[in-house]
Amino acid sequence: MKPPAPARILGVLQARVSSSRLPGKVLAPVAGRPMILRQIERLRRARRLDALIVATSTDPSDDPLAALCAAEGVAVSRGPLDDVLGRMLAAARPYAPEWLVRLTGDCPLADPALIDRVIAETIAAGADYGTNAVEPTWPDGLDVEVVRMAVLETIAAEPRTAAEREHVTLAIHRRPERFRLLHVKGPRDLSALRWTVDEPRDLAFVRRVYAALYPAKPDFDTADILDLLAREPDLLRINGDIARNEGLARSLARERAGEPEA
Repeated sequence: MKPPAPARILGVLQARVSSSRLPGKVLAPVAGRPMILRQIERLRRARRLDALIVATSTDPSDDPLAALCAAEGVAVSRGPLDDVLGRMLAAARPYAPEWLVRLTGDCPLADPALIDRVIAETIAAGADYGTNAVEPTWPDGLDVEVVRMAVLETIAAEPRTAAEREHVTLAIHRRPERFRLLHVKGPRDLSALRWTVDEPRDLAFVRRVYAALYPAKPDFDTADILDLLAREPDLLRINGDIARNEGLARSLARERAGEPEA
């Protein structure tokens, strides 16, 4: 197989079928297409991404996802199911990127303009890592993380806890004394809004948003969604009571309980 062309800024979309809370969510239909393809459709509008690849696992459960990507002409890489850090690096290395943009496959309302903004501000600041997710002001589901590839390689070469290998950038942003971090914030705090998909109710919310907006404007943006919520506030009650970052909280609880390093 011909190696990919180098990409200075590479988007890596982390996705798997075996979600613990909503198995198969990335393949669930949204507006007539698998959710992962709806997200990729949006990510491809980000102007600062030179390339995009899906990083999934070698577990047989992810065979349908890999086959879907191949059939749709989406670059895909497969690596360890439980070592997400290793999986992301394996996907990125053939492109020799300077910057890796970490994205997750449960965000079908991803905002291309916001992705471009976080990339631009991180590079302009000379940061090692830039994100809008650690000190959030945007809705849950619009998370973007931009990291120097060399920094990701450095932390991967060191002893890491299981939580730090599962939550790829955790070892970076919990060490501000070592790495230069940038927190990108919005003009107002929208962090209580939930636009990610972890539970059946999240999927129901996203489907309602697509049904309302996609037919007339396939490239609907964050402002369009906020306008919809202002017109139809009942949508907020579909999934608004679900806590943010439950998966990370569980991983950190296991780490505090004395989980050995990976």
